[in-house]
Amino acid sequence: MADSKTILDEAQEKMDMAVMYLDEALAHIRAGKADIRLLDGIRVDSYGSMVPINNVAAVNTPDARSIAIKPWDKNMFRAIEKAIIDSELGIMPENNGEIIRIGIPPLTEERRKQLAKQCKAECETAKVSVRNARRDAIDALKKAVKDGMAEDEQKNSEAKLQKVHDKYIKQIDDLYAAKDKEIMTV
Repeated sequence: MADSKTILDEAQEKMDMAVMYLDEALAHIRAGKADIRLLDGIRVDSYGSMVPINNVAAVNTPDARSIAIKPWDKNMFRAIEKAIIDSELGIMPENNGEIIRIGIPPLTEERRKQLAKQCKAECETAKVSVRNARRDAIDALKKAVKDGMAEDEQKNSEAKLQKVHDKYIKQIDDLYAAKDKEIMTV
């Protein structure tokens, strides 16, 4: 028989994973500010294997509008440049022979609205994951009652579960509000 604490802990872990995934997904959405996490999804061919850019170069943000990439191996310039051009980033890198610079252009109003919609969709997906975790936990609690758990314990656990659920939904709303503000700030 599963006890209520185990069921609640599993649900909380699932909800935590949903919020962590959302935070990571929002970090990859370009908001007019330079962030090295924009390059996380881009892979470079390095001697036959596909690796992240930060495995073959030093990546930093010298200012709010640009990302500087300094490859450790001069032979990697062409591969890094090609990977950035082929990516969904949509920005042309500048190569001066020493470093590759990516200038983050200011966003147009239309693009801002598109990015805000994309953020909202990511947040809705995270909320659905949190709600699914709650539903699965409630189902597990009902099954535990059939296996001998006291109904009072089930009701108390469901109340605790609802509080945890509300906390995570608020976290998701806060993440969305922060990202939306970041996108809409000119």
